Amino acid sequence: MHAFEYHRPSNVKDAVALVLKKEEGRYLAGGQSLVQAMKLRLSSPTDLIDLNAIGDLKALKAESNAVTIGAMVRHAEVAASSGVRKAIPALAALAGIIGDRQVRHMGTIGGSLANNDPAADYPAAVLGLGATIVTSKRKIEADKFFKGLYETALEPGELITAVSFPVPKRAAYMKFKNPASRFAIVGVFVADFGGKVRVGVTGAGPCAFRQADMEKALAAKFAPESVASIKVKADGLNNDLHASPEYRAHLITVMAKRAVEAALK
Repeated sequence: MHAFEYHRPSNVKDAVALVLKKEEGRYLAGGQSLVQAMKLRLSSPTDLIDLNAIGDLKALKAESNAVTIGAMVRHAEVAASSGVRKAIPALAALAGIIGDRQVRHMGTIGGSLANNDPAADYPAAVLGLGATIVTSKRKIEADKFFKGLYETALEPGELITAVSFPVPKRAAYMKFKNPASRFAIVGVFVADFGGKVRVGVTGAGPCAFRQADMEKALAAKFAPESVASIKVKADGLNNDLHASPEYRAHLITVMAKRAVEAALK
């Protein structure tokens, strides 16, 4: 790990000002990805701006029409929240199967989305629910946030402050996980808003994406058989030691069917 300067601001304004004036300043949230990259010398920031002292980023509010989660809320907090469980049970369930217990008690939603790992769970929920990412300077629609492999719409110094999820009629998330890391080899989040359906997919491509054919079929009839026969193209899907593009394409259909089945229970 290379040497760096450590900062612990108490508010968003100071955090943004710090990261912008440093040569290679990086925000530190839960540290589940950044610290590991630093240990391997894959990342060498000159300055770390620790966000853990900023209380405004730790709010969690569940209402009848939306759930708003502060960027520094831990996965375990989302999973345990009675408000989230009542408003969007699928979101609480997703948070409860991220990584292992240690990861869930340190990792944050803001850090996960800013990092945009192709196998992360939260991006599927953000797309599936049509969430809004609130930052230090604007609001970004879910469909405009994920740009590519570890790439987002965030501009230099821009800080995620919260994520707002609209409450669906019903929803569910299913993933085929890597048995070691518990990352999603393929994960599918399905949300029915009553006539409008969104399907978010993670793990399969360079970043999370929506599956339009399944959305159309489920909008016509929200049932497992509506997606069971849909053949997803393997073009552009990830190919690694865990699964081929063709296998991931198959898994999208399998996980989507299971998600619909779970949402109907």
